[in-house]
Amino acid sequence: MTADVGAQLRKGVVEHCILGLLAREPMYGWELSEQLTSAGLIASIGTLYPVLSRLRERGVVIAFERPSGPGPVRKYYRLTDAGHAELEEFRRQWGPFTRAVDDIVNGAGDDRDAE
Repeated sequence: MTADVGAQLRKGVVEHCILGLLAREPMYGWELSEQLTSAGLIASIGTLYPVLSRLRERGVVIAFERPSGPGPVRKYYRLTDAGHAELEEFRRQWGPFTRAVDDIVNGAGDDRDAE
């Protein structure tokens, strides 16, 4: 049985990608969904809301309502101080982590090629 590696990778980073988007500006669900689906990180808007719920439960994201002109009030999401701190910690660890994985997976510094 072959594992869906892409799904596991997406699952591992999608929460922090949401934090990264919200660090730029508050967004409502549809905006977040559009960004994440176009990047191939989630399948649909239905995938987004459970993740947002987890982030809210952890206290890293809060929701607030904002009028949308002639349309209905929209629920927007923004980072809390804890969300900014978590994103900064993720950013601090992400570069070294991806370099280490890349080195191992792609064999950087592997002397076997020289034999």
